[in-house]
Parts: sequence; structure tokens; C-alpha cells
Amino acid sequence: MTENLKILKQGAEAKLYICKYLGQPTLIKERFQKNYRHPDLDVSITKERIKNEARSIVRCKTADIKTPTLYLVDFERRRLYMQHFEESVTVKDFIINFLKEEQNGSGDQINSLDTLAKMIGQTVRKMHENNIIHGDLTTSNMLLVPKTPSNESVWSQINNLELVMIDFGLSFIDTSTEDKGVDLYVLERALISTHNDYPELFEKILEAYKGYSKKNVKEIISKFEEVRARGRKRTMVG
Repeated sequence: MTENLKILKQGAEAKLYICKYLGQPTLIKERFQKNYRHPDLDVSITKERIKNEARSIVRCKTADIKTPTLYLVDFERRRLYMQHFEESVTVKDFIINFLKEEQNGSGDQINSLDTLAKMIGQTVRKMHENNIIHGDLTTSNMLLVPKTPSNESVWSQINNLELVMIDFGLSFIDTSTEDKGVDLYVLERALISTHNDYPELFEKILEAYKGYSKKNVKEIISKFEEVRARGRKRTMVG
């Protein structure tokens, strides 16, 4: 059933493989065994994290948030089998390359990045409305994929791209406004460290987040500002 297994990437928590599974381009995420943990505890924690990841992906699908389709959950081998987008680019790479093209005078208007910021803000808000806490919101964990096949470069077709949320390894389901505020803070810190040459990006994402729905938005933003203030205090104190 699984053909042409190739390692794609190795992170701190898992190995990623690409292959064909039932004839479909597939990404396999295999979680490591942590030898510093008691074996029973390790099995229990790993199983819970795999469950959370699978649950978040399924809930996103139900909420019309684009994620990879989940094909198989294999607890014995600590694996998730899911859709692999062969034609895709991370939001991180898209922004970095886009800004390079702008500097060279060969890119599109900055409106394309504004469109992208709106897509991100609305998608994160939709996740939070459905009580999905991502846990690791970075531009590396967002893909842009073409809605329809095109001969044009992926960089030049923002209106033909849709946002796909990936890597729900730290995700969970919770109604807490604190957790939603932390999610936003993690995103802000990631943008500051990765995209400081586009300083308005987070504010534009936050504007789209607030504009998408008014439900509990004041409470969430208030919690985000509290978390941000605590973070700044820690940074100042060292």
C-alpha cells in the first residue's frame, strides 16, 4: 500500500516521509520514542498527541478550514498518514521571496501581501471560533497551494492560492480565551523574528482576525494583550 518512502525532514518531535499511499501523494509523520520518559508514559503521551493532532485536522475540515486530508492514524507505529501537497510553498518562503522581488522591482504590488494577511487573520479566527488551538502558529506551518492548476509561477498568483494550515502536533481543543490569546502571541513573536522587514504584517492579520467575527473577540484580544505584556516583562527582566 505504501510505495517509494523517502525521508523529507527530521524535526525535534517527528520524522516526515513522503510516499505514495493507495496511489495518492502522502506525507507520513512518525513521532519519535522519547527514551528519557518511562515507556508507558511515553506511549500514553504520544497517543494523546496523535489523537489531538488528528482531532484538530478533522475539526478544521468540518469548519471549512483547509488542512491536509487525513488518510490513516497508526498508533502502533506512531504515524499519521495525510495528504501531501506537491505543488505548494510555505507562507514563510512566499513572503521572503515576494519582498525580494519587490526590492528588485520585479514583484507585484504590496496588496498581495495584504491579501495574504487577511487570509491568515480570517483563518486563525475561524479556528478559534471552533475552539481549535494550533499551539505553533508560524508562517512555516502555513502553506499556499493553487486552487486550480496554472502554468504561472506560484509567486505571482495570489488570487489563485488558498491557505492550508499544517502541523497540528501541539494543537488541542479548548474554549479558553487565554489559550487563544497565547496562540496569537506565538504568531506575533514568530512574525517579529522571521519577517521583521514587513513590520505591519501582524497588525494587518489582527485587523482581519477582529473583523471576521465579533463573538468574544474583545475578551480574546484583551487576553492576548495581557500575554504580550507578560512576555515583554519577562524579556526586560531577563
